[in-house]
Amino acid sequence: MPSAPLRRISQTQLFTFTFYLFTIIFPMNKILIIIRREFLTKVSKKSFIILTVLMPFIFAALIFVPLALAGIKDSDQKQVGVVDKTGLYTDVLQSDAQYAFILLPDTTAELRADDSPMEAVVYISDTLATNPRALTIYSNKEVSAELLSLVQSRLTERVRSDKLSSYNVSGLERIIDDVQAEVSGNTVKWAADGSEKSSNTGIAIGAGFLFTFLIYMFVMAYGAMVMQSVLEEKTGRIVELMVSSVKPFQLMMGKIIGIALVGFVQLIIWGVMLAVIITACVFIFGPSAAPADVAAIHGTGAAAVQAAVQAASQGGAQEALEALTGLPFAEMGVMFVLYFVGGYLLYASFFAAVGASVSQQEDASQFTMPVILLMVFGLYAAMYSIENTNGPLAFWASMFPLTSPIVMMVRIPFGVPLWEEALSLALLFATSLATVWLGAKIYRVGILMYGKKPSLKELVKWMRYK
Repeated sequence: MPSAPLRRISQTQLFTFTFYLFTIIFPMNKILIIIRREFLTKVSKKSFIILTVLMPFIFAALIFVPLALAGIKDSDQKQVGVVDKTGLYTDVLQSDAQYAFILLPDTTAELRADDSPMEAVVYISDTLATNPRALTIYSNKEVSAELLSLVQSRLTERVRSDKLSSYNVSGLERIIDDVQAEVSGNTVKWAADGSEKSSNTGIAIGAGFLFTFLIYMFVMAYGAMVMQSVLEEKTGRIVELMVSSVKPFQLMMGKIIGIALVGFVQLIIWGVMLAVIITACVFIFGPSAAPADVAAIHGTGAAAVQAAVQAASQGGAQEALEALTGLPFAEMGVMFVLYFVGGYLLYASFFAAVGASVSQQEDASQFTMPVILLMVFGLYAAMYSIENTNGPLAFWASMFPLTSPIVMMVRIPFGVPLWEEALSLALLFATSLATVWLGAKIYRVGILMYGKKPSLKELVKWMRYK
C-alpha cells in the first residue's frame, strides 16, 4: 500500500516547533530566542535588504541630482526689452550669455501679445535715485527670479554710485565701504586646565543636530516597526501559539530589543555607505555647492549643518579640525546612547501596546497620532533651540520625557550642567519604565483581543487587571 504523501511543513509551523523545543530545554533564554527570531525574520526580508541598499543612494540623489540639474543652464539667449525714459541707465543693462538686453523706444501692442519675442520688458519711468519705485518689469508670465535679481542688482549698484557722487566728497565710496566692513571674531574655548582651544559655533550646531536627527529617525521608524510586527502576528494568529509558552511581557521585550538590533545594523550600513557615496559625489560635483543644496531640500535642520560646513570652510581646515576635536565627544557619545535607549524604550513600548490593542492598521492611527505629533514638536523645538540652547524652550523641552531625547542632544555641545542632564535622564527612564510596565499590561490583554478597537475606558480597565 503506497504511503500517504508527505505534508509540506510551512515556515510558521517549523518556527512554532522550534520555539516550543527551545522554551522547554532553555526556559531562561526565552527572551533571547524571541530576539533572535525577530532579528533574523526582519533582516532576511527582501524589503529590508532592498531598502538598506537603496536608501543611501536615494538620500545622495536627493542632494546631488537637483544640484546637477540646477547647474545646467538654458543654451538659448533670451531677449529682454529695455524702455528707459530717463536715458540714464542704458549702459547698465549689458547683454550676457543668458539675456540679450535690447533698447526700445516704448512698449507696443506686439510686446504684450502672447507670441512676443521678448521674455520681459524693463520699464524705467523716472530717475531711480529720487524715485526708487520707477522700475517696472512687464511680462506675459511670471518674471524669473534670476532675471529679477540681475536687473535689480545692476540698477541698485548704479543708483548707489549716483547718490555717492552727488555729495561731491572725494573718496566717499571708499570711506563708506571701509565703515561698513564687518567684524569677524574668533571663538576660543577654555579647557578645565586653563588651556585654549579653537571652537566653532557652526560645527557645534551641526554635531548636535546630527545626533538629534538620528534619535528622531530611529525612534519614529523602528517604533512603528514594532507595532507593525505585533499587528502581523496578531492577525496571523501566530501570537496565540507563542503566548502559550512565554509570558506576554517576555514576548513584548523580545520584539522591542530584536527590532532595536535590526535598526542598529541598518544604521551602521547606511552610515558606511553614505560616507562613501557622499565623498564620491563631493569629489565629482565639488565641495562648495553641496551644503546649500542640502539646506534647500531639508530646511532648517540642514541649514544648521550647512552653517557648520560653511563655518569650517571659512575658518580653514586646521581650525575646523581643532574646533571639531574640542567638542565633548565622550559626553555626547554617552548621552546619545542613554537618550537613545530611553527614548526608544518609551516609544517602542507604546507602539507595541497599540499594536496589541487593535486588529487593523487603520485603527492604530487614532492612538499613534498624538504621540507622533509630540515627536514632531520635539524636532521643531530642537530646531528653534539651536540659537538659544539655554532658553526656556530648550530647557523645558529637554526635561519633558517625551521630547528630551530629541532636544537635549542639541544642547550638549554647548555645555549643559550635570544636574540638568541627571534630572532629564532620571525623568526619561522613570517614564520609560512606567510606559513599559503599562504597555505590558495592555499588551498581555490586547494581544488576544479581536474585533473592534478598544475605547480609552477599556484600555484603562486592561491596565488594572492583575
